[in-house]
Amino acid sequence: MEIIYSNNINKLKSNQLKGFFVGWPQHPDSEVHLKILQKSYAVWIALYKEKCVGFINALSDNVFYAYIPLLEVLPKYQSHGIGKELVNRMLNTLDGMYAIDIMCDETLIPFYNKLGLKKSVGMVVRNYKNQSAIL
Repeated sequence: MEIIYSNNINKLKSNQLKGFFVGWPQHPDSEVHLKILQKSYAVWIALYKEKCVGFINALSDNVFYAYIPLLEVLPKYQSHGIGKELVNRMLNTLDGMYAIDIMCDETLIPFYNKLGLKKSVGMVVRNYKNQSAIL
């Protein structure tokens, strides 16, 4: 399986972003998903043929701090190293930042530990009524 990685999303179309947000009770549709990526500080995508099978995005002040809110690989393409490659490419992109934070579910801590990230404690607010990000 030949995966193409790119940090250029200028030609990415919403119909290439189907099937993400698995398990979310409400989630952004593919149009909103594309807008999320377009408004991000940095993005990496994994393409198989013309389909986006994985993505990661970062938000940043472009000086000191970056936050990675989303990393997803379509279920059919998981366990092939795509998520690891996306994280490594994003960490390289953000290398000049002092702080790079990722919030994840407890089950994903071993994945991120293997990539050199350290567990931290944080607090969050989640407005689940806005989870689908309908504009």
